[in-house]
Amino acid sequence: MPRGYAGKFLEVNLSSEKISDTTFDEEILRQYIGGRGLAAKILWDRLGKKWESVDPLGPKNIFLALTGPLTAIHPGARICASGKSPQSNGIIGSTTSGEFPSELKFAGYDGVIVSGKASSPVYILVTDGKGEIRDAEKLWGMEGFDIIKGINTEVRNELGKRAPKVGKWREPGIIYIGPAGETKGRTAAVMQKISHAAGYGGYGAVMGSKNLKAIVAKGTGPMPDVASPMAVKLLWNEMDKHNIGREGMRHAGTGYGGYEVGARASAEPVRNWQEEWHDEKSFGGDRFDLRYWTKRYWSDFNCASSCMKLAVVKTGPWKGAITDNPDYELQAYLGPNLGIYDPGECIYLSSVIDYLGLSGINGPNVLAFAAELYQRGILTKEDLGMELKWGDVKAFEALARKMCSREGIGDILAEGVYRAALKISEIKGVDVTPFAVHVKGVEIGAHGTRSGLDMRPIGYACSVQAGDHTSAVYDAYSDMRSVFTDSAVVCSFTVNRELIWDFYRAVTGWDTTQEQWNTILGHRITHIQRAALLLGGPDIKWDPEEDDDNPPRYYEPLPSGPQKGLTTDKKVVEEMKNQYYAAIGWDERGIPKSDVLKKLGLKDVDRAIAKLRK
Repeated sequence: MPRGYAGKFLEVNLSSEKISDTTFDEEILRQYIGGRGLAAKILWDRLGKKWESVDPLGPKNIFLALTGPLTAIHPGARICASGKSPQSNGIIGSTTSGEFPSELKFAGYDGVIVSGKASSPVYILVTDGKGEIRDAEKLWGMEGFDIIKGINTEVRNELGKRAPKVGKWREPGIIYIGPAGETKGRTAAVMQKISHAAGYGGYGAVMGSKNLKAIVAKGTGPMPDVASPMAVKLLWNEMDKHNIGREGMRHAGTGYGGYEVGARASAEPVRNWQEEWHDEKSFGGDRFDLRYWTKRYWSDFNCASSCMKLAVVKTGPWKGAITDNPDYELQAYLGPNLGIYDPGECIYLSSVIDYLGLSGINGPNVLAFAAELYQRGILTKEDLGMELKWGDVKAFEALARKMCSREGIGDILAEGVYRAALKISEIKGVDVTPFAVHVKGVEIGAHGTRSGLDMRPIGYACSVQAGDHTSAVYDAYSDMRSVFTDSAVVCSFTVNRELIWDFYRAVTGWDTTQEQWNTILGHRITHIQRAALLLGGPDIKWDPEEDDDNPPRYYEPLPSGPQKGLTTDKKVVEEMKNQYYAAIGWDERGIPKSDVLKKLGLKDVDRAIAKLRK
C-alpha cells in the first residue's frame, strides 16, 4: 500500500443506496496524488465520454471529497471538494480546512465518492472502516450553527450507544451545506466548521442536487504509515518552526488586506469593481483586531500557523454575530465591494453568508452586481422587492436570503453572476453582461489587474479554474504549486517551499521531483481540466478565442486613487496569452495540442477534444 494513504475510498450511490470500498492502483496515485489531481482523473474516466451532456446539478454528476497523502501529516489539513462545476461546467478543485479530512483518514478512508441522488435528505456517516446513509430530514433548512449542533448531538449520542466504554465522544469532522446548497444555488459552498468554505466551483449546489446535507467522519484509527518516519519527524519540526516564525500570518492571517490592498495596491473591489482604491482607515485590520477579536491563535488539527481569529460583535444592531474574523477575501467582498466600511457590519454580513452556506467570494459578487444594476436604474425597487443602496447591510442580507430561498429576483441571482446577467439582459432588453465580473462563469477573487500591483494580466483569463485567484497563471509553471497543494491536500500558507518536496518524498517514498511535477505530472492534471472546461455543456460552453479574457470592467481606467487612469492593457494580455499558450502546449486558439496530450499519456482526452480543433 502507498505510504501516506489510508488505502481506500468510500463509494456511495445515493440512488441505489449501495455502499462499497474502492482502491486505485499505486501508479494512478503516484501520477495524480489525491485531491484536485485525483478528482480530475476520476471525473474524466467516469464522465469524460459524455461530459458535454452531464448536467452538473443532475444525478449523473459525481461529488468528490478527497484528501491527499500529506493531509493530516503535513501542517494545515484540508479537504478537496470537486465534481463537474455548476459554475464553469469544468473541473475545479476547491479546498477548505478543518477536522473532517483528518477524521476521515483516522476512519480509514482517503476520500468519499458520491453518485446518484437520494429520494429524501440524507447525510453520510463514516466511522472506522464503514460508511452508512442516515436520515437528514430534520437538518434540512437549518443554517450554520444549528446544523453543526444538530449533527454533533446526534452522532455523539449514536457513537456513545455503539461504544459506551469509550466514554464521551468528541465532535466528529463535518462538511455540510446550508440553505444555499439545498436550493442548488450555483454560488453555494461546501462548508466546514461555522465559517470555512470550499467556495469556488459551486459544489454546495452539487451536494444539494443529491439531497446530501452533510458527510460526517469520526475515526479512532492511527495516522497512515510514512516511508521515512524519522525524516518526516525532522522535517515536520523544521516546518513547525517556520510556521511559528511567521508572526505576521499568525497574528493576522490575511486580515489586514481589506485596507492594504485597496489603499496601497489599488486592486480591491469597490462597489462591484467600479473602483479599486479606497483610503478608509476605519476598515483597517487594526480596527477589526481591537474591537472584535475574542480569541487569537485558533487553529485546525496539526497546524501551528494558527492564523484564524474568532470575531464577535458585542454591541449595537449586529450584536451576537459570531464567525471567523474575516480574511481578506471576505473583508473585500463584504466590505468595500458593497460600499461597507464598518468592521462590525462586515463581520455581521460574513456571519450571514457563512450560515447560509454561500461562498464568501462568489455570493457577494452577485450581490454587488445587483446593487450596480439598481444604481443604474436597470433593476428597480419593484424588481428587487426593496431598495438596494450601497452600504445598506439589511438590504444586502435580505437579498442574500432571497437568493437562498430563490424568492423573486433571488431565483435569477442564485444562478450566479454570469447566468443571471444573461437572464436579466433578456428580461430588460439591456446588455448587463459588462457589469458581471467573472471569468468563464466563476466570480473572480478580490484581486484586480488594472494597477499592475496585484494580479497578473492573464492570471484569471488563462487559469483552468477560471476566476479562482488561488490558481492564477502567468507562465507554464506558475500554477503548478497550487495544483500540488490542492492535490497533496494541504494549506498553501503552511508550505515551506524549500522543504516541501523532501517532505513529500519522506511521506510517500516516491522519488518525484519538483521538475517532474512542473513539466509532466502537474501539466497532466491541468490539461484534463482544460479539456473539460472547453467541452463544457450542457447549458454553456466557452470559446477560448473570446472567453480566455478578463472581465470588461478590467479594461476601464481606474477612476480614483494614486493609480488613477491605469488600466489593463489589452495588447499586453494578448501577447502574454499567446506566450502562455505556446509554453503550456496549447495551439494558437488555446486548445491543447494533440502531440502534447499524447506525450502526457492522455490519448482519450485528445480524441475527445479533436472536434474543437476543426
